[in-house]
Amino acid sequence: MKQLLYFFLFIIFSTGTFAQSKKDTPREGEGVYAFLKRNKCTGTEQYKRFLELNRGKLGKNNTLKKGVTYVLPDVSSKSKGNRSKDESEAKSKPDKESLQAMGVKRKDKLFGKKYEDYIIKSNKLKGTTFFLSSGHGGPDPGAMAKVDGCMLHEDEYAYDITLRLARCLMEEGATVHMIIQDAKDGIRDNRYLANSNRETCMGQAIPINQVKRLKQRSEKINSLSKQSKDKYQRAVFIHLDSRSKKQQLDVFFYHAKNSAEGKRLAKTIRDTFDDHYNTHQPNRGFTGTVSTRNLYVLDNTAPIGLFAELGNIQNKFDQRRFLDPDNRQALANWMCRGYIKDYESWKAGKK
Repeated sequence: MKQLLYFFLFIIFSTGTFAQSKKDTPREGEGVYAFLKRNKCTGTEQYKRFLELNRGKLGKNNTLKKGVTYVLPDVSSKSKGNRSKDESEAKSKPDKESLQAMGVKRKDKLFGKKYEDYIIKSNKLKGTTFFLSSGHGGPDPGAMAKVDGCMLHEDEYAYDITLRLARCLMEEGATVHMIIQDAKDGIRDNRYLANSNRETCMGQAIPINQVKRLKQRSEKINSLSKQSKDKYQRAVFIHLDSRSKKQQLDVFFYHAKNSAEGKRLAKTIRDTFDDHYNTHQPNRGFTGTVSTRNLYVLDNTAPIGLFAELGNIQNKFDQRRFLDPDNRQALANWMCRGYIKDYESWKAGKK
């Protein structure tokens, strides 16, 4: 009996030792969060465990050192159970059995075959209407950059993130109108998204002239807004910026001048992003900003508007934010949570 007990203790301790013995060396430019994510070590608990295991090996503010090999925390079923809610929800692939079991099942073919089925998870956004407009499209690809021999086009990444946001909002009970649409490209999990000029403004060809393009989508939003009975209506414009390759940017937001509700909305979503960065990359800091800007779509649409710039398409660090499909999903998740907070604040102010 004693020998059997020793045997089981040996197995338990050996398993724990081997589980913690996995090591890896960070890639160039990789931070702690990205390093852990690549090694499937996600969540606050595993981040803390990583710091404990590597005391003395980390640089200032717990940064990774080039060429240093780090011990990784145990990726056991128990550890996975500690994965944060945000990280779990950032995973892209939906579980169809869960979809059917959790609530009312709906379908939207714009999301593509893989993602067209979704369920209403809650009524947190019931009584709201959103008008989502991804930047550029049709004859205008927007900002461009080249990575690993592949061309990146702003309109494709903005559209994918906008689709993901639409799905998130609808899962929370919102009514959503996708102003820019592509009949073929649904939500895609590719790193490099192929460019096309199929996008339309809800079925109408997009003009090549910039002012006409902006006028077309603004008028479409205003027309749909008049038909909606919901008092909480929000227009969302999603873009990627293009600046010097050296300039790294956090997500930043614009609202219309003299719009108190627009300013509150932008600050709420900005603060939501800040909270999530503090959770997942506590030593990184978040420098996203909120400001006014005279933009046609903000000045000429009836609903309260938010214009979001999700990063610099030229910068290699910003590119990680939208090249990774899980990161694109996280952007959508966080924006959705910001809208839930704003709606709750709006309702409280109406009481």
